[in-house]
Amino acid sequence: MADETSRPSMAETAAAATRRAAETMTGLTRAAADTQAALLGDVGRMFREMRFPGMLADPGALLAAHRRNMEALAAANRLALEGAQAVARRNMEIMQQTMHELSDHVRELSGADDPQVRAARQAELMKRSYEHATNNLRELADLIQKSNAEAVRLLDNRFREAMDEVRQLLETETRD
Repeated sequence: MADETSRPSMAETAAAATRRAAETMTGLTRAAADTQAALLGDVGRMFREMRFPGMLADPGALLAAHRRNMEALAAANRLALEGAQAVARRNMEIMQQTMHELSDHVRELSGADDPQVRAARQAELMKRSYEHATNNLRELADLIQKSNAEAVRLLDNRFREAMDEVRQLLETETRD
């Protein structure tokens, strides 16, 4: 039989899972950035090879605008990823805290001999646990909402800028 002291604690297991999740997210971020850079290079090559007679006075401006669009999308993806990582970290912290509280509750309840005292204490602990759980869910929901709002704000700002750029390009073309 294996020695019980050699098994990792719940906190160590949770910390290891958090590290693995962070490493996975970092790898996914790198892969997304590499893919995005390759796509941007392909789009740039395609625009250099294309001709827009009479339609576009400055193909370089269109390519620069597209590059800014891709940068904004990458930044929004980073914000979303960072938000997901923050939610995962906070969720792991909540799980660790819950496990510690559960251990404390079991220890506390095992010391009460009187069934009425034990039942009253169980009811109190259940109420407190429910309140903690709803507060934790609210906190996680707020983290998710904040992260999503930041990413959408960034994309919305870039969309507005892009529409201004298109308008300016069209105005320049009609003047020429």
